[in-house]
Amino acid sequence: MAILARASREELEAAWSSLESPPAYQWLRRPETGLAMVRARAGGSGAKFNLGEASITRCALRTADAKTGIAYILGRDRRRAELAALFDALLQDESTRPRIERDVVFPLAARQVAASANASRKAAATRVDFYTMVRGENP
Repeated sequence: MAILARASREELEAAWSSLESPPAYQWLRRPETGLAMVRARAGGSGAKFNLGEASITRCALRTADAKTGIAYILGRDRRRAELAALFDALLQDESTRPRIERDVVFPLAARQVAASANASRKAAATRVDFYTMVRGENP
């Protein structure tokens, strides 16, 4: 689900349009946007503090064959949440799961890993190592 939640709307739309027969579905909860408090830790392991609020969109739906899809995404894109929930529902079905994993989830995961590695390379290129030079003098 994390892979689908991080995917862009364009990626999800392209994957959805490539499906042979998209399933019919009904809403359990239409996409709705709200706020969530983002918490952080000082130094990564220190005391928790409220960093700020983030917009989150959620929805839930049920396909005609009674598979339930749920999605929570960061941001306000209702269609993106809908598509993520639809793919979540398709992943619940044993007959469609292998195809969705092969054609949608695995390629999305590979692109996300490559994008993360690229961002890490760019950040590493700007890294500065600070060190102290020891002078050879004795006081």
